[in-house]
Amino acid sequence: MPAETYDVLVVGGGTAGAFAAATAAREGVDVAILERKSEEEAGHIACGDAVKGASTFPDVIDRERLRRESFTNDEIQRAVFENPQGGMLDIEMKGDGGAVLDRKRYGEILLEEAESAGADIHYDTVVQDVIQNGQVEGVKTASNGSVTTYEADVTIDAAGALSILQDRTDLGSPTFDTNVSYSQFCSAYREVIEVDEPVDYHDSLVFKPTDELGYLWYFPRTETEINVGLGFQMNKDPMKLVSVLRDDVRNRPEFRNATVKDKLGAALPTRRPYDSATAPGFIAVGDAAAHVNPTTGGGIPGAAKAGHWAALDAVEAVSEGTADDEAAFWDYNRKVMTDFGKRFAAMDLYNIWGGTYEMDELVSVISALPGQQIADVMARDGTASMGLGLKLKTLVRTFGHWSTLLELRKVNGIAADLRDIYDDYPTSPDGFDAWRDRRDGLMEDLYEITGAEPKY
Repeated sequence: MPAETYDVLVVGGGTAGAFAAATAAREGVDVAILERKSEEEAGHIACGDAVKGASTFPDVIDRERLRRESFTNDEIQRAVFENPQGGMLDIEMKGDGGAVLDRKRYGEILLEEAESAGADIHYDTVVQDVIQNGQVEGVKTASNGSVTTYEADVTIDAAGALSILQDRTDLGSPTFDTNVSYSQFCSAYREVIEVDEPVDYHDSLVFKPTDELGYLWYFPRTETEINVGLGFQMNKDPMKLVSVLRDDVRNRPEFRNATVKDKLGAALPTRRPYDSATAPGFIAVGDAAAHVNPTTGGGIPGAAKAGHWAALDAVEAVSEGTADDEAAFWDYNRKVMTDFGKRFAAMDLYNIWGGTYEMDELVSVISALPGQQIADVMARDGTASMGLGLKLKTLVRTFGHWSTLLELRKVNGIAADLRDIYDDYPTSPDGFDAWRDRRDGLMEDLYEITGAEPKY
């Protein structure tokens, strides 16, 4: 059977894949999405369903339709951090706030928009191998008992965390980041629960720390439909996700007589973005390139931008016949790293630091910090600062934890320096090794200060 041929091949129909395909199609090239799920199940993904920054979505889909049909609660104005030791921290979100969506309908609309833009979508199609001859040239798939070969100038890997494409591809010579292990990922589980009465946090995203440097979340899709879930990092002892979640739900009065409507599990990155996500004929995007906030697990806006940027470089490489040179995709790497990549890399430092403490002590220290500083670290900047008055108040509130607070201050300084390094991400592969050496030198300082085991 002859191979099916396209200019650009996108493996995976999630956020990054759909935006990549829609972008490539609107740029006028032949593009296909290979989606392992059926058309009926496509879009059904384990997710917290919360999003911030939807206004930054690339303008290659009908964004108003997406909001109208899938954003079920766009009135999120606060983040609430529940302290297992008692009390809570209430932080007002800046800007336009956030939203909670129906993830399945959201995913369906993205695929419909990609198809409307001109992309072909092949459902029930599972990638089994990669075709490579000096560069990635396509994939081999299985679908309903038949084997099909797809060839393309550029293959975009949007297949999610721990992608099979990267296992099957020889990435020994390009700059593509292969320093990846399961311990840099998180195992997560979530349920969608219907309750009898409206919850009093319908305008909030609720977080609660758990053991193993994880957290529970309670995100209201509507006043009576709540996405509840939790995760733990795979470099910690295994956690019984379902039982831990259900124990917490049982102790919350708002969930008395509640009904579980859906349940699903997944793995996601809790690490910095890949140092480079490109190789000849190959680009990784979204979860497949660790484009996920390592402290909150959020990744929808970043995945959308990454898919868009990757497709623009792919289209240009197709038109100029340069897909066999990874330098053709380097602008994509630079855009990621100097945009959300530098923030996520800085946040990863706090993830590493937190892993050196027992949860009780960590919660005690974090609970005493000013709320806006925590918000800056977790969501916006990856670093935080405070005036003299706040510093004095914080010293009083954290009495007994001053050595830990000093250590955290040093980590914050390293995070600021790290952002500067990411702003200097090289303009071509030629400067990559020197850039990485500079970054790794700063990471050595972090490990020396915290006593943490090297993560990479």
